[in-house]
Amino acid sequence: MQNTIRQLAELVKGTILGDEDLVVHGARTLHDAQPGDITFVENEKNAPGLQHSQASAAIVPPKLPVNGKTLIQVADPLMAFAAVFRHLHGLRACQPIGIHARADVHSSVQIGANPSIHPYACIGEATVIGARCHIHCGAIVGKNCRLGDDVVLYPNVVLYDDVVLGDRVIIHANSTIGADGFGYRFQNGRHVKVPQLSNVIIGSDVEIGACATVDRGAFAPTRIGDGTKIDNLVQVAHNCQIGKHNILAAQTGVGGSSSTESYVTMGGQVGVTDHVHVGQGTMIGAKSGITHDTGPNARLFGIPARPLRDSSRVLASMEKLPQMRRDLLRILKYLGLKDEPPSEPAA
Repeated sequence: MQNTIRQLAELVKGTILGDEDLVVHGARTLHDAQPGDITFVENEKNAPGLQHSQASAAIVPPKLPVNGKTLIQVADPLMAFAAVFRHLHGLRACQPIGIHARADVHSSVQIGANPSIHPYACIGEATVIGARCHIHCGAIVGKNCRLGDDVVLYPNVVLYDDVVLGDRVIIHANSTIGADGFGYRFQNGRHVKVPQLSNVIIGSDVEIGACATVDRGAFAPTRIGDGTKIDNLVQVAHNCQIGKHNILAAQTGVGGSSSTESYVTMGGQVGVTDHVHVGQGTMIGAKSGITHDTGPNARLFGIPARPLRDSSRVLASMEKLPQMRRDLLRILKYLGLKDEPPSEPAA
């Protein structure tokens, strides 16, 4: 598909600088773009790359210096480029397919308008599915589940019984929601399972990446708040209460009965021990270990996690340790103490 810059600017409601009749054939990133393509620059930091790009045009933020290329100025170049990319490359939303003959849907299931239930999907007794839901091949939805409108379950997602999903929830392939929590008591020389009798409740506009797990609660639900985004390979343990609009990056693990308030961000491989509360707006750096409750708007890093400024000082000091050790050995040698500490004075 090809469009003029004028047509693309109308699509993204942008302002043109340059040749509005320039014809564009494709959309590619700065390094991959060729003549006839349009690219984008998200901020001034990436602007130098535009000078070396072969792209004929670019989508840029306002006030970016003009460098001879035709530009479309918008407030959010990344999202505008996504719209242009989708348009130029003919990417269209999937049309509903109905209920495939090879899907296994219990007769008691209620399904809303315009569904897409793909082959080999399985939906259990007394479950309610909202409108325009896409349940892909091999996905399993247990008994008594409740799915809102516009939910997408990618292949091999598993929802155990009684799981509740809000509207516009997206769960990527091979994730499991509602498995038993990891709870045991040591009795008479063996580990005895604590019954996991509750469920998982996930709010609206939540997205969960591939191969993630959210365990059911023991006696009260595990909850994920509206708007929270969970990356691939994340573990949320039983009884957790994850707040609204959290970001949990890949390989993060949140221990049982921990909770977060809204707008918490956890970098990759963060570990949160059980029964910990993380305050609103807290940001936790990658590979950090959270062992105690945090206040609001904290910036934490390290194992165990400390305020970011303190952790930065510790890391800076560690880089100097080899030289400090050499200096110490020279001092000990000068004092005739070799590498042994001086003896304690007699009492």
